[in-house]
Amino acid sequence: MASKAPFPDVHRIIADSDLDGMCAAVVLKKAYPNAEVHFAHAALIRSGILDDLINDQTVTVDLPFHPESGWYLDHHLTNKPTDAEYSAFTNKGGMVHWDHTPSAARLAFDLFRDQFSFPHLEDIMPLVDALDSGGISLATFLEDGPLLQLSRTLNYNDVRYMHHLLSLFESCTSMDQIYSDGIVKQRMNEARTTRKDLLKIVEQKTTIIDRLAICRLENTGHRSNGYLITAFAGEKADACCIIHGYSDGEIGNATRPPLSASFYANSFLEDGQNRYDLSRLATRYDPHGGGHANACGCRIQPPGLESNLDGWMAMWNNRNIDLR
Repeated sequence: MASKAPFPDVHRIIADSDLDGMCAAVVLKKAYPNAEVHFAHAALIRSGILDDLINDQTVTVDLPFHPESGWYLDHHLTNKPTDAEYSAFTNKGGMVHWDHTPSAARLAFDLFRDQFSFPHLEDIMPLVDALDSGGISLATFLEDGPLLQLSRTLNYNDVRYMHHLLSLFESCTSMDQIYSDGIVKQRMNEARTTRKDLLKIVEQKTTIIDRLAICRLENTGHRSNGYLITAFAGEKADACCIIHGYSDGEIGNATRPPLSASFYANSFLEDGQNRYDLSRLATRYDPHGGGHANACGCRIQPPGLESNLDGWMAMWNNRNIDLR
């Protein structure tokens, strides 16, 4: 799905705050050097908190569709505009680039690769694709190389660091230059140490039920991606469900976000990514939940976490019908 209009005049770039969103923002910033950049996450878009920042001179990338933006780039299946949304958006002059690429960064990169040189992105793009689409091998994950460490340093709450990293991507021509930056090197060292500590917590907080690894990190202040949980579960689980956030949290509160759930397929298993459509779990109670079929998430909905978990387990127990 892509409109045929010329590239719009972009004054603001709003991107997801993970590595995929960062790399997409780097490409768009190269094309529009005077545009300001804001890093966000899906819940901020869906809750309306960022509405005042979004207008027809805004490009949103690697985030849910917003009808007031001028340009939309994404690759998540559940974020794809409906035919009605697409028609209304393009009829008012908006432009859509949605494609089933392995990453949003790949989509942006391919749009501009003939106009600009991105030597450092060229080197890392295959791994960015794999990391975002669940294609990391177990060996690569366990090796925990510098790009994986860098990916864990990103945090939309740390605006100063995010823009420091963005400026390095803009000014450097190799990833080694970025990795050797003093601030980045310190963050990467912390990320390496934190992963070792987090693995101990995951071992304590994870229960495997009927080949679903459930990791209860709520009210701990810790977060994890699916790779760590499925690496811990090994061949005993086809997927994992991770609970994050706080029982008394709220959207937009950087220090105490609300309860949420993330679902990830065990991509370390042969054909592990394609067994079930986990987005059906993410959208079961939260109409704004979603993502990829093999990697998605949602907010915990009333009447509460235990009820949501019970419903998800019922679907999982009947997964050959409910999640196909």
